[in-house]
Amino acid sequence: MTNDLTNLATSEDYRRWLSELKQRVERARQRAAASANRELIELYWQIGSDILQRQQHQGWGAGVVDQLARDLKSAFPDMRGFSPRNLKYMRALALAWPDPEFVQQPAAQLPWFHLCTLLDKVKDTAHRDWYAAKALEHGWSRSVLTMQIETAVHARAGSAITNFADRLPPPQSDLARDTLKDPYIFDFLGLTENAQERDIERALTQHITRFLLELGAGFAFVGRQYRLEVGGDEFFVDLLFYHLKLRCYVVVELKTTPFKPEYAGQLNFYLSAIDAQVKAPEDQATIGLLLCKEKNRLVAEYALRGVAKPMGVAEYQLMREVPPSLETGLPSIDQIEAELRPDLPDGAA
Repeated sequence: MTNDLTNLATSEDYRRWLSELKQRVERARQRAAASANRELIELYWQIGSDILQRQQHQGWGAGVVDQLARDLKSAFPDMRGFSPRNLKYMRALALAWPDPEFVQQPAAQLPWFHLCTLLDKVKDTAHRDWYAAKALEHGWSRSVLTMQIETAVHARAGSAITNFADRLPPPQSDLARDTLKDPYIFDFLGLTENAQERDIERALTQHITRFLLELGAGFAFVGRQYRLEVGGDEFFVDLLFYHLKLRCYVVVELKTTPFKPEYAGQLNFYLSAIDAQVKAPEDQATIGLLLCKEKNRLVAEYALRGVAKPMGVAEYQLMREVPPSLETGLPSIDQIEAELRPDLPDGAA
């Protein structure tokens, strides 16, 4: 019997089967958690909708929320989530998404505290839906969602100047355009506006988790000062990434000065070298991103028309103005660095 157990423990077939079973169990757990969350959010929406309707049709004031909280806590003492504050969020949820079809929308699949964050921080309906969809698509934790809202990522996404429409086929060009932002915000580095290029590069790689978060979903870091040899001469790419969705390398060049047309020529050279020496046959064409302290939009547009390789130009900010009322609510660098850790299951406020 002992020998049989030993053989099982070392059997490749058994280990492979065990691995498959673990994956099935984990998928089942995730489906169960998602199903439970949907039921909870639907219940909260229904309660909020009921409160709204009764206040509107029967003239009940704000006091109904406190009374309902007491009665529900008394009826369900073991359940959390029926505080007056939480009931007010339920009412706000139904007010923000009045359509009963809400339960089919991305927002209804988010954890409760994600929805509370959206209700607190995003007043525009279209923007709220945008952040809900992105949070679901990319699996943002609540702190990451807060940070994305605070940095107005909805207004920056897809805003960089590019020549992608002329240099890439339509599906690739659209996705590549939407991947780039303008401006990029690097305030988490703690650098002044006088920082040099190498200082910025070094700081970005030291805070690579936060940097990748600012770049957006799909970026994988390859290297800093990536060495290329062309014709016996050495050249160094500032930052090299691979984008998992675009299936291509991305060269990022940092400039601490305003954009100059010759920067596009230098980046074009790097893209040619990466395509020739690094890119695999199955990879898409390498794209480039010039990050400059500032840019003249028309100059950048003219410069990109004359280069053969696909690239974009965007500004970066080492500091940004934050309203004093929001400063204490922003996550610390340590909190952001830990953002790949999933949230605990959300029950209620």
